[in-house]
Amino acid sequence: MRLTIDTGTDTYEQAIAAVQAAYGLRPDVPVAWPDAPAAEPRPGPRDLADENLADGWTDQLLFQLIAALMPGARAVLRRITEQGGTASYDDVQQHFAHHPTHPIPVSRIGGSLTSIKAVQGRIGPDGAGPVLQRDERARHYRIDNALLPGLTRVFALADARPDLLRGEPSGAAA
Repeated sequence: MRLTIDTGTDTYEQAIAAVQAAYGLRPDVPVAWPDAPAAEPRPGPRDLADENLADGWTDQLLFQLIAALMPGARAVLRRITEQGGTASYDDVQQHFAHHPTHPIPVSRIGGSLTSIKAVQGRIGPDGAGPVLQRDERARHYRIDNALLPGLTRVFALADARPDLLRGEPSGAAA
């Protein structure tokens, strides 16, 4: 968004109102300024669908799941989603071994993925299978194809509203 304020003609109040409206902080704009940008509502979890995707999972529940995950676990789930729902153990380990924002040592990948299961136990629908499935023999991770579009949508919302996500606790990683 670009916001232009003419300090020669606009008043201080008009400038402040424009900035507040641009950030959605104050939808009311002084009547004397008809060209002020309209405040657009920010997207949120309520904007997501609540139709059953599979096993009781909805976009809203999937968003609650990723919002509750630690950033490292969220990054792993996003990576597997972006890979089309299937990724080998080696791919995930190599990707995160030297990741610029969420490095996860090989020895800690398992803990990150276990945390996904733990959060699902608190947030997920009763009796639902795991969002992230592991095949120990084939050494790969898999996400049910029915959940992939929902996860793609919730990660898009997470990009738009990072303020709704659980942050990194001080001194911890993944």
